[in-house]
Amino acid sequence: MSDIHFDIGSLHAAYQAGIGIAEVIDTVLARIAAAADPGIFIHLATRAEMLAEAEALCPFDPVAMPLWGIPFAVKDNIDVAGMPTTAACAEFAYTPASDATVVARLKAAGALVVGKTNLDQFATGLVGVRTPWPIPRNAIDLKLVPGGSSSGSAVATARGIVSFALGTDTAGSGRIPAGLNSIVGLKPTVGALSTAGVVPACRTLDCVSVFALTVDDAYAVFSIAAARDATDPYSRDIAVQPLVAHAPVLNVGIPVKADLKFFGDTAMQAGFEASLAMLSRLGCRLVEIPFGDFYATADLLYEGAWVAERYAAIRDFFEVNEAALHPVTRKIIGGARNLSAADAFRGFYALQAYKARLAPVIASVDLFCVPTAPTHYTVDAVLADPIATNSRLGSYTNFVNLLDMCGIAVPTGTRDDGLPMSVTLLAPAGLDGLVASVARDLHAASGLTLGATGWRQPIGRPVSEAAEDSSIELVVVGAHLSGMPLNGQLKQAGARFCRATRTAPSYKLYELAGQATPKPGLIRVGNGGTAIEIEVWRLPAAAFGHFVAAIPPPLGIGSIELDDGSVAKGFLVESVGLLGASDISSFGGWRRFRSDRVPA
Repeated sequence: MSDIHFDIGSLHAAYQAGIGIAEVIDTVLARIAAAADPGIFIHLATRAEMLAEAEALCPFDPVAMPLWGIPFAVKDNIDVAGMPTTAACAEFAYTPASDATVVARLKAAGALVVGKTNLDQFATGLVGVRTPWPIPRNAIDLKLVPGGSSSGSAVATARGIVSFALGTDTAGSGRIPAGLNSIVGLKPTVGALSTAGVVPACRTLDCVSVFALTVDDAYAVFSIAAARDATDPYSRDIAVQPLVAHAPVLNVGIPVKADLKFFGDTAMQAGFEASLAMLSRLGCRLVEIPFGDFYATADLLYEGAWVAERYAAIRDFFEVNEAALHPVTRKIIGGARNLSAADAFRGFYALQAYKARLAPVIASVDLFCVPTAPTHYTVDAVLADPIATNSRLGSYTNFVNLLDMCGIAVPTGTRDDGLPMSVTLLAPAGLDGLVASVARDLHAASGLTLGATGWRQPIGRPVSEAAEDSSIELVVVGAHLSGMPLNGQLKQAGARFCRATRTAPSYKLYELAGQATPKPGLIRVGNGGTAIEIEVWRLPAAAFGHFVAAIPPPLGIGSIELDDGSVAKGFLVESVGLLGASDISSFGGWRRFRSDRVPA
């Protein structure tokens, strides 16, 4: 049964068709054997152990248990009850009696742990070679590093051995290996997934990440695992939004060309430009942003405070077992011995200054797009220069957790030399659903097969509208449309995009006169009207009154009939406001009118 596709939808369809869970487990074991890569796993469950875990599941019920029978792997700095946790250091090993919170939540949803995967020791590295175990082999090209620190998790997923795998991400460990192995790597908002039961690297920045073959699968796992955890003092309430369609127009920040770093890799540069062209075709508006302060923030991660934090995490073990550490890991973490509390505070102050400077920059766009990695490195090149190569790989990842952003690495194509191309989409904390929705479209547009499996992308699950709750639907027709000048007012009020549609054919649209910010006016005329393109957003009920109170005349809020017969509150204009206005109904909507008036 080696031809079974392991994306969640395909595997559940196979179960529904009658495949037994023992066949899936045997397929997992057969793929491990076929990979002939002793570096992927540090510890494997036996067939008997996996069968015993499977037998404890209820009959197949993907509604009650959305991950029923889904095999997954766990990075070996995350506890799984009964399996040793080594953090890639045999002398550090212990066997936990209980699962890490995130593992427990996934098991409760029906997922089956296959084993513990290799990593850069103590999650210190982006290369995947800093381990006393064999180095995992890149799933796409054996000469290349697999990326780290979550190397084994990424390779196991890319080879189709498991449906998904858990990693951790402090400096890029959940994104770099995804990009180098042509899979999806979701790095959630810090605190969204509990780190209770995770060996810390930097406790203030650590987060559990998800590797998967598709964005749908990565986001489904994230949605199940995300929850506030009282046992993790860094856990926080992050509302997990459904994976819905994103707004038709998004402003996407990209580094100005002069600030892009590829270290001479022209194929990666061309691949990134091709990825940006894909984003443009998806309706995104690219906005060049100076990136100097982002890079300066990234540099802080391996200075002062956060190197000291890595040392603090394993200090007691380090002082007694220093010789047990990998030489590069020992050099990096041991360097913290020379740091003082003053050095740490200097780092905190510097970070706060960068946060203050970058806050309006980050708020000026909907999300960012950067290369996941600036280049590919061979294993030989990294072993020859372990510090500089690792540092370069973190160019676009090291600043993310420091600035409290979420992100997702997504494959976007194959470079001219056959190596994978990946970009990472970033947004402020809590907007995990936004970056995932755009990544979903990018991955589909790429037409790529999944990882190193050769499997075609499954037909995407239908994108749903935002779930109904206490929020209120608001119809916007002009300057508050996505990508328009006043759309930020909606977002600041906590609104989220719901859908793009049209009014009933009973309205006319006018360009209003005397407006500092160009605006249209929508008015119901009945017979002889036109269907006008609009967007529906959902605004929190608590914010609705404040938002409406700020609307200046001659605009107001009234009831608008949509083309499906439903009615929602939205922007209308008073008839007195039409003095000097121009009828632009023939354009069918404000966006088309503005595009004609102000060409892109």
